[in-house]
Amino acid sequence: MKVSNQVHPTAEQAMTFFGAEEDGPMCMVNLLKFKEKAEYADGSEPELSGREAYLRYGAGVQACLAAVGGRSRFSGLVTDLMLGDVEELWDMVAIAEYPSRAAMRQMVQSPEYQAITKHRDAGLAGQLNIRTKALG
Repeated sequence: MKVSNQVHPTAEQAMTFFGAEEDGPMCMVNLLKFKEKAEYADGSEPELSGREAYLRYGAGVQACLAAVGGRSRFSGLVTDLMLGDVEELWDMVAIAEYPSRAAMRQMVQSPEYQAITKHRDAGLAGQLNIRTKALG
């Protein structure tokens, strides 16, 4: 299995994801890998770790989720691996629930969300975003 972390989806990935058929509530599982040091575009706050920068984003995204009817379901640091084999573990797992793809799209396009993405970009080395649906 090939794994490739990314910070942003390609235009094609975003169009495919948000253009898919609506089928109700979903959870996004985010497997997060942080930069050792935050890298803000303007060069500010070089003393921050990538994790610290990302946690600023995480604090701000709570209101953005709530504004579209979503919520944070779980977040926690990855501590070790019991089963399987990967070259490098992710640093954190976060699960966000959305009422729909449209709600997620509305959130990521909102000015409030756009204002906090600088922290996400400064802190993340890469991630996987995995869409999940509840059974039955």
